[in-house]
Amino acid sequence: MNPTTTLATPRRAAPPTSGDIRRQGAPQSSTGRPPARRRLSRQHWQYAATAVIWLTSLFVVAIWVKGGGIEDAVSLGSNLFMSIGRLSGLVSANLLLLQTILLAQIPVFERGFGRAGITRMHRLTGIWSFSLMVAHIVLITMAYSLQGRMGLLSQFWDFTLHYPDMIFADIAVLLIILVMVTSARRARRRLRYESWHLLHLWAYLGVALAIPHMLSTGGDFLTSPLATAYWWTLWGVAAASIVIFRVGMPLMRSLRHGVRVSRVIPDGSRGVTVQMTGRDLDRLGAHAGQFFTWRFLDGHGWTRGHPFSLSAAPTATTLQISARVVGDGTRRLARLRPGTRVLLEGPFGHMTGQERGEGGLLMLAAGAGVAPMVSILEEEAFAPGQAVLVTRDHDAAELMRSEAIRRLVREKGLVHRPMDGPRARRGASWLPAGHAGWSGARLLQRLAPRSGRIGIDRCEVYVCGPDPWMDAVLRDLARAGFSADRIHSESFNPVPEPSPAPERQNH
Repeated sequence: MNPTTTLATPRRAAPPTSGDIRRQGAPQSSTGRPPARRRLSRQHWQYAATAVIWLTSLFVVAIWVKGGGIEDAVSLGSNLFMSIGRLSGLVSANLLLLQTILLAQIPVFERGFGRAGITRMHRLTGIWSFSLMVAHIVLITMAYSLQGRMGLLSQFWDFTLHYPDMIFADIAVLLIILVMVTSARRARRRLRYESWHLLHLWAYLGVALAIPHMLSTGGDFLTSPLATAYWWTLWGVAAASIVIFRVGMPLMRSLRHGVRVSRVIPDGSRGVTVQMTGRDLDRLGAHAGQFFTWRFLDGHGWTRGHPFSLSAAPTATTLQISARVVGDGTRRLARLRPGTRVLLEGPFGHMTGQERGEGGLLMLAAGAGVAPMVSILEEEAFAPGQAVLVTRDHDAAELMRSEAIRRLVREKGLVHRPMDGPRARRGASWLPAGHAGWSGARLLQRLAPRSGRIGIDRCEVYVCGPDPWMDAVLRDLARAGFSADRIHSESFNPVPEPSPAPERQNH
């Protein structure tokens, strides 16, 4: 398509009758709650989650101050290094435990930050915790080296041999370094997802091995009953969070709902859809657009969970996921047999119809990112022409959930705009080569639904696809004038596979 091409008139279904509208519900009330109240509720969770992080961090600084940290910091020589080293060690330990708690899927963080926000915070706290841990080691070694008039290496070796529990601390540092190195983007691309996931679990052992050192040589951890209570409580919360939210609750939910694979079917030329059945699945509280971490009990390797979005609106008896086959985990989906038991964690994610306001819907999906979009469109009510779905594939035959899309066009008046073909060579454009002459922002303005009085200022936008593509779309949405608080997206590529698309590339 060139810049002067006129977009085709969308195919529209017959206007819904009053009975249809009553059954479907008006768009602004399709979830049964006013949009403003939903957003306010999420803000409350954000405030609560943020408060937890700040209060714990300030408490740690207070422990340092009470222990004479400020007085030592204004001194020269070894006391200065000792004081700053103590503070960096305290903050590093606090961040290390918070990092563990963040990924334990505690509701306050899940509802406050969402999975994408938690992933970013986990990465950020990991970098700061590791950096402060290195600073702690270097500064404390320098302080003792000055006091004992020893070289740095000699002093460090003396720590390891003669100070209690230092060997455990050294092993903990090595394990954390291993996790940090393998988490670097270049290293992740060379590792299979399963290998990366197994290596990442060593971080838990690193945290556990650091605790004896903190208790035996870290005076700030036991300076007062209040400090002792704080650290033991934080360690207890971290351990309990892993046991309860990562093991106990998923296991109980899976047993209660009895989810099993019912059918596995090809989806597009490169995809697969897995349909599952269970009992009382509505009690999970899942919404279209959310995702679960799935474990299929089909043999060796079942313990490794893989996150996939719901690709159809959930019901009381059915769940469905769709994925593009790109790695070991997705190839395994295609080999599942009916009757296979399923363990699930979730639901997670905020990219749902619960975030919708009163305007039209502009859904932008690349590759398997179409899966959650279709599920949202199935669950939401909208008038003919009020919702536009833009799909992006390298080839038209790759389109996933194509039959569901045709049904939505036919029965609900969805406008489908496929944009297939090789990627445009121009910069970081999200457009295919056939649309290379278009301005991305201008095209988005043309694509937005304009049913009745609806314009881009009242349009709810959902974006789902690989991170680079999604970043380009978000930039053009901002240039086009779409309201930032009506744009909904989550990063779904926290752990890429060494393949053209990430394992979790149904997002």
